[in-house]
Amino acid sequence: MKTDVQIAQEAKMKPISEVAKDLGLTDDNLIHYGKYKAKVSMKSLKDIDKKEDGKLVLVTAINPTPAGEGKTTTNIGLSMALNKLGKRTVTTLREPSLGPSFGVKGGAAGGGYAQVVPMEDINLHFTGDFHAITTAHNLISALLDNHIHQGNTLRIDQRRVIWKRVMDMNDRALRDIVVSLGGKPNGFPREDGFDITVASEIMAVFCLSDDLEDFKKRVSQILVAYNLDGEPIYVKDLQAQGACSLLMKDALDPNLVQTLENTPALIHGGPFANIAHGCNSLVATKLGLKLGDYCVTEAGFGADLGAEKFYNIASRFGELKPDATVIVATVRALKYNGGVARADLNNENLDALRKGFANLEKHIENVKKFGVPAVVAVNNFPTDTQAEVDLLMELCEKKGVKSILSEVWAKGGDGAIDLAKEVIRLCEEEKSDFRFLYDVEDSIQDKITKIATEVYGANGVDFTKSAEKQIKEIEKLGLDKKPICMAKTQYSLSDDPTLLGRPENFRITVREIKLSNGAGFIVALTGEVMTMPGLPKVPAAVNIDILESGEIVGLF
Repeated sequence: MKTDVQIAQEAKMKPISEVAKDLGLTDDNLIHYGKYKAKVSMKSLKDIDKKEDGKLVLVTAINPTPAGEGKTTTNIGLSMALNKLGKRTVTTLREPSLGPSFGVKGGAAGGGYAQVVPMEDINLHFTGDFHAITTAHNLISALLDNHIHQGNTLRIDQRRVIWKRVMDMNDRALRDIVVSLGGKPNGFPREDGFDITVASEIMAVFCLSDDLEDFKKRVSQILVAYNLDGEPIYVKDLQAQGACSLLMKDALDPNLVQTLENTPALIHGGPFANIAHGCNSLVATKLGLKLGDYCVTEAGFGADLGAEKFYNIASRFGELKPDATVIVATVRALKYNGGVARADLNNENLDALRKGFANLEKHIENVKKFGVPAVVAVNNFPTDTQAEVDLLMELCEKKGVKSILSEVWAKGGDGAIDLAKEVIRLCEEEKSDFRFLYDVEDSIQDKITKIATEVYGANGVDFTKSAEKQIKEIEKLGLDKKPICMAKTQYSLSDDPTLLGRPENFRITVREIKLSNGAGFIVALTGEVMTMPGLPKVPAAVNIDILESGEIVGLF
């Protein structure tokens, strides 16, 4: 059986100018990064806003498990299938982080015969967007510490510097550090730390900005510290927004590549959904809607995280109205949710499937809360038995949602024709009654409680004393009327990753509240979610290599 990278290396790619031409773009609209990658110059697109939007389809999933779900693979396969049915379709995806690529999760370019290419480039440095984001973020850090060293006219309280540094790698040793050791020339020692780049507020601002000017305005509002009187210090106080924006001027244009079947793909931005808002850039999604009859996008992890944030944050800021939602599930993952050990997932187990279905059931209910028509994509594995597939479809039917077998990993676009037909039917015949879950004018506690009870199924929320104090500080600044971005484990509907299926009689504990003022939302941290992940005992990196011939091996 061929590996993903072998399949990708055999792809018959079109020159990116030809892919662009199919969308009505010319070479004047492109900034080329070689033969098969380009950025779409947003400034060159005249009257693009006057074009009518296509249909917006969100791909989400059940809570992720070691058994695998295949959300990105389904997104790509569905996009290719829609094109086969005569619907000009654009897929929009997040850019992969190097942390997971060299860690344990893997990349984010799909798999099998449903991939975006050139896969190796996309999963590695791509067009340098993450490097630009990392550099812009750390420029603020450097200017902040330099300001303190050079006299500290802003009277920054070094005990209340909240702006960490970032890097796009999993490195637990950098979570908590001390900077400026080595004497007077190196500044004043203080505690600091690193987050992974995808957790950076610059990343969130990048993904939610309309254009360069909007980016600059949002960056200027980022809260980085407090002064000795307890007053906020923003990036604008450091006069850093201009230089940061200059570093980001090229990165803000979305990246155009293609699938294995030459379907256009806009891959841009990459916040994680467990610690950030988990959606690709609004610029890419909006461009996809203008260029295609259909734009298929996705949100990270399960519908409790990515989809909730796509609906409540991205759609709110981008004034988007999703027409349909695809919920990806697998027989294997549902059996895992039903208590089957990973080693036994190949064995038929209808009782476990029936029990584990409770997880999918909750996600179906959640999507319906937002008024969006849905279909379940059953991502097929060779070990699935017909009895298991039939049972899953029967259970979905009882919940009032259609389920369709998806075989995109093995068959590409041909494996999602039936799924694509149902998506078209939902978009053209069903009426989306999209609505937000909460009003941003509600209190921070009420907004968090609504997400926890309505989406997670919790009995309520407990706030630590420090979280309550942080809420009061945000309210005092008058900055509490913003959407909520929950930082929660992706593995469970609860804040405990060991509670699989559909947990009951649990409460959510919010341990910290952070204001992402530039991004425009408030982050509520729960459980043990890390903003700087660590590497596993055997990282994926140890199996990755490049041969003398230039062939890449071990990259999925």
